Amino acid sequence: MSTSESDLNTDPETGGPNQKRGFPILVLLPLIVFMALAGLFMFQLLLGNDPQAIPSALINKPAPDVTLSAVEGLSKDGTAVPGFSRDDLIGKISVVNVFASWCGPCRDEHPLLERLAKVEGIQLIGINYKDKPENARRFLGSLGNPYDRIGADAAGRTAIDWGVYGVPETFVVDGEGTIRYKFIGPLGPLSYEQVFLPELQKIIASGQ
Repeated sequence: MSTSESDLNTDPETGGPNQKRGFPILVLLPLIVFMALAGLFMFQLLLGNDPQAIPSALINKPAPDVTLSAVEGLSKDGTAVPGFSRDDLIGKISVVNVFASWCGPCRDEHPLLERLAKVEGIQLIGINYKDKPENARRFLGSLGNPYDRIGADAAGRTAIDWGVYGVPETFVVDGEGTIRYKFIGPLGPLSYEQVFLPELQKIIASGQ
């Protein structure tokens, strides 16, 4: 028995017209999103953009006028580690690092802060973000304390004033109290040597 054209266009289950089934677009949606993100990432690489170099409104602006108390009970070489205010940023180049004991990347970058503390001509200042004093003391007691001063930012308000996106972040402030550079995210061996340290050395060389 031959099959007529009308038979081919008839649904054998319903007897009605055969409905053509399209490919569900939702199946492809995750792939489309992934390809779009991958394309954006490649576009940034081709342009030479630095993924961590998010613009900051505070660059070349005065550091926020804040006063932070010391981390309770924290000492270094038998001497209490002081907090800091904006006045402590005047007259010397400062590297201000925002950290927390609960921050895994902060632990990863800590050895580089130990190296940074040995750079001549700077002071290393910490902002202890949303931390408990006992946890901060335990963190620095275990890994070492590279900071000259540490301010306790228990409520996180100071970090907001500094325009912090998340911990860790590191700022360079010149001797006039002006924020000159900001590094977002944890310092790694390559980013420390090839990105952060050259920027810091340029600011030191400027004599400000």
